Amino acid sequence: MTEQEDKGDTGREAGKGDKAARVAALRPAYQDDLAAGTDRFFTARRTDCPWCGADRLTPRLRTPDLLQHKPGHFTLDRCADCGHTFQNPQLTEEGLEFYYRDFYDGLGEQRMSGTFGGRTAMYEGRAEAMLPYDPTPKTWLDVGTGHGHFCAAARSVLPGTSFDGLDFTDGVELAAREGRVDHAYRGAFPALAPELAARYDVVSMFHYLEHSTDPDRELRAAHEAVRPGGHLLIEVPDPESRYARLLGRWWLPWLQPQHLHFMPVANLRRRLTELGFTVVAEQHAEPHDPVDLLAAVWLALDHTAPREDAPWLPERPGPLSRGLRATLLLAGVPALITATLLDRFALRPLSHRLGLSNAYRLVARRD
Repeated sequence: MTEQEDKGDTGREAGKGDKAARVAALRPAYQDDLAAGTDRFFTARRTDCPWCGADRLTPRLRTPDLLQHKPGHFTLDRCADCGHTFQNPQLTEEGLEFYYRDFYDGLGEQRMSGTFGGRTAMYEGRAEAMLPYDPTPKTWLDVGTGHGHFCAAARSVLPGTSFDGLDFTDGVELAAREGRVDHAYRGAFPALAPELAARYDVVSMFHYLEHSTDPDRELRAAHEAVRPGGHLLIEVPDPESRYARLLGRWWLPWLQPQHLHFMPVANLRRRLTELGFTVVAEQHAEPHDPVDLLAAVWLALDHTAPREDAPWLPERPGPLSRGLRATLLLAGVPALITATLLDRFALRPLSHRLGLSNAYRLVARRD
């Protein structure tokens, strides 16, 4: 073994040891949270649709947390009148804090930063969607910016644009320190909207609305922040995608328990018109992220395999459990490779034609 390889192995072992120590340090607080049960994490179940008020609700999906594997089961109901799908019962503020904790920050920060930081082409495509309608925006606010990776990538498309970011996590402050955003706003968008009134040529919400407890409030805040004649750019999962039906709980964009609302495109178009926007573009093929089959195979493998160590488990899994997990995941590699090839090369060119696009994008001008 070379000296460089030896240092690499030492670094990996140190990294594993550091994570184990962090998990052990967090375990008492998680166990205290769970000792009181999970009922307090949920509101009362609704009997009417939060979008249109109709009372004809049907269950669409029931699933555990397939990503972090935190305790709890989550139900999505669909309105038979307008097609809106929503988490019911919905998480409380305490529940949102519990299930978001250590996903985008804390234990999950490095993983999420690597995931989002490696998607430059996708971010540039989002910025390019604005070019036919405003090729030289001066000010842009990215709502739900996370660590600001979109803003950093979009500068290559729009070098003359000033990009600000807004989020309720400390990731937006990290984005400002790293120079990915020019100004960081931390907090809830509806609360901050009055001070941002008519300030921006463009406001973007990329995979943000589905996380909000009240999408209508967020849309009204966007109308306030966009200047007259400016644009709102929205991208959300498409609940009408055929993948949503074919893959069931294994469809990644369901992302329970974080995603609270799923709006069919007709509903969102209608609401934007009512608020005083004109929808100038609707895209389905362009925002499609070709990962559905890969993600489904991974979620199924990860769900079947023994759990990896996490602070919400009562104790660290033993060597036998860890060995079984590694063996099963290794056996699943051929399926993961096959799913990747199908996603990227066989199905991606046909995704819109087959109704498989997993997201849609709207560009709307404020009248």
